[in-house]
Amino acid sequence: MSKSTRMLTKLLCIGFLAGASAFYLPGLAPVNFCEAEKANCPSNVSLYVNHLDSDRSVIPYEYHSFDFCTVNEDESPVENLGQVLFGERIRPSPYKVKFLQEEKCRLVCDTKKYARGNADDLTKLRLLQRAMTLNYQHHWIVDNMPVTFCFKNLQNMDVCTTGFPVGCFVDEQGYQHDACVLNQKYNTPNNFYIFNHVDIEIYYRDMTNDANFLEHRVGGRIIRIDVKPRSIKHSSSSSLDCSDSAEPVAIDAKSESAEITYTYSIKWTKTDIKWSSRWDYILQSMPHTNIQWFSIMNSLVIVLFLTGMVGMIIMRTLHRDIDRYNRLDTEEDAQEEFGWKLVHGDVFRTPRYPMLLSVFIGAGCQTLLMVSVTLVFACLGFLSPANRGSLITFALFFYVLFGVVAGYISARLYKTFEGIHWKTNLVMTAFLVPGILFTIFFFSNTLLWTKGSSAAVPFGTLLVLLVLWLFISVPMTFVGAYFGFKKRGIEAPVRTNKIPRQVPEQTFYTKSLPGMLMGGILPFGCIFIQLFFILNSIWAHQTYYMFGFLFLVYLILIITCSEATILLAYFHLCAEDYHWWWRSFMTTTYYFVRKIYGSVKVD
Repeated sequence: MSKSTRMLTKLLCIGFLAGASAFYLPGLAPVNFCEAEKANCPSNVSLYVNHLDSDRSVIPYEYHSFDFCTVNEDESPVENLGQVLFGERIRPSPYKVKFLQEEKCRLVCDTKKYARGNADDLTKLRLLQRAMTLNYQHHWIVDNMPVTFCFKNLQNMDVCTTGFPVGCFVDEQGYQHDACVLNQKYNTPNNFYIFNHVDIEIYYRDMTNDANFLEHRVGGRIIRIDVKPRSIKHSSSSSLDCSDSAEPVAIDAKSESAEITYTYSIKWTKTDIKWSSRWDYILQSMPHTNIQWFSIMNSLVIVLFLTGMVGMIIMRTLHRDIDRYNRLDTEEDAQEEFGWKLVHGDVFRTPRYPMLLSVFIGAGCQTLLMVSVTLVFACLGFLSPANRGSLITFALFFYVLFGVVAGYISARLYKTFEGIHWKTNLVMTAFLVPGILFTIFFFSNTLLWTKGSSAAVPFGTLLVLLVLWLFISVPMTFVGAYFGFKKRGIEAPVRTNKIPRQVPEQTFYTKSLPGMLMGGILPFGCIFIQLFFILNSIWAHQTYYMFGFLFLVYLILIITCSEATILLAYFHLCAEDYHWWWRSFMTTTYYFVRKIYGSVKVD
C-alpha cells in the first residue's frame, strides 16, 4: 500500500469517526450534574421515594400511607404502563440534594408527635410499628438508580439490597429481629427502633478530565448511592445530634405516645467507575450464576435423554414399523397387526370440544410468540432493569399485537375440525382467554384496593387495559380469523373411519392423568431453578437481569415439552388410544402424528 493510499485511509477513518454517534434508550441516557446550574447540567439531584414492601406481606403501600415527611406530589414523574401494573408509585421526597454539596445532620421536617389519647395519632403509630414488625422496606431512587443498603450479614458476607428497612424490633425475650442485629444498641426487649436518620453516601465520576473524548467534559455523573439507616433520639428539632454515640429512638410496644425527628446527612465520594458499569455492584450482589449453569447442564442432560429416545423411536422402531406396514398386501395381513397402525382411521377424528381446543391453541400460540419476542428484546438489552417497567409494557404490547396469530390459528384449526359455528369461534377466541385473565386481574385488584395497597391499579389504567383489549386485540383477532377461515383446512393424510374404533382397556401409565403428570415432570425439571429465581425476584423484590440464561432455558423447555409429548403420544398410539389431542394441544405433537401416518400407504 502506497504512502498516499495509507494517508487517504486514515483521513477516511477520521471522517467516519467524526460523523459517528451513539444513542441511548429513552430514559437511560447519562446525566451530567454541576455544582453551578448550567445548560444541560443541573445542580439539583432529585431523590424520589417509591412504594414500601415486605417479603412477609403481599401488600405494598405508598410512601405517604405511613406518617413520614412528605412534600407536594404534583411533580411526580410520569410512569409508564408497566410501572403502574407492577405497583411502582414514584413520588418526590423532602430530601434536598445538590451536586457535591455535603450535609450534616439536616432536619427533614418538623418533629412528628404522637399524643396519648389521640386516636388518629395512635393509628399512625401502630401502622409504623406494624411496618417494622413485617420488615417493610423503603425504595429510593436517585438518577434512575436504586439507593442501596449495604451491610455484612451473619455469615460476614457483603450484601447490597435495593431497599432499606423502616426500622426493627426486639421481642419480649430480647431477641433482635431483622436489622436490629446490625447494632448492639438496639437491645431493649419489647421495643421498636425506627430508622429516622439516614447517612447518604453518593459516589460520582468526575467528567471534567475524563479520558473519553466522546463524552461531555463537564460536571460529574452519579455512579452509586448508598444509605445507612440509623435510629437516633434527638432532644428536639433545634438540637440535633447525629453522632455515632447518639442514643436510639426506642418505642415501647405498648406505648401510645412518641416523638420522632427525621434527619439526614449527605457525603460525596469520587470514584473511577464508569457510568456504563454502575449497575454491576447491584447485580453482583444477586445470587451467583454457578447454580444457573448447573441448571442448564441438568436441562441439557434431560434434552439429550429425550432426544435419544425420540431418535430411537423414529429411526428404528417407527421406521421399521412403517416399512413392515407398507409391505402388507392383504387385508387379512393388516388385521393381524396391532399397535398404532390399527388406529390410523381414527387418529385424526375430531376431538371432543373442538371449539375450546382451537381457541386454547390459538391463545397458546399468541402467548408463545409474545414470550419469545419479549425475551429476544430482553436479551438485546432493551428491557434492562434501568428501563423501569419496560418488560411488562413490551410483553403487553406484543400480547395485544399477536391477537392476529390467535385468530388465524384458532380459525384454521376449527375449520380443520369441520366446525360450522365460525362466529362463535371468532368471539370465543377474542374474549374467552383474555376475559378470564382480565377477570382474575380485576378480582385481585379489587382486593388490593380494599386494603389500600399501592399495588391497586388506578381506574384510568383499567380503562387503558380495556381499550387495548377491545379496540386493538379484538380487531387484530378478527383480522387473523378472517384470513384463517379464508384458507383451506389442514387435510389429514389418511381417511377417517365413519364408525369410531373402541379403545381397549388402558394400563395405568397410558391413562390421561398419569400421562400428563409424567409428561410434566421433565419440563418442570428443566425450568424449576430458573423459576425459583424469577419468583424470588418478584416476592423478595430483587433485580432480575439474567435474561440470557432465561432465554436458553426457555428454548430447552420448548424442546423438552415437544419431545416428552412426542414420546407420550407414541406410547398412547401404540396402546391403540387415539384420544391424543387434548393431552398435547400446546406442543408439536400434531406434526409428529401427521408425519408418521402420512408415511404409511393407506388406500
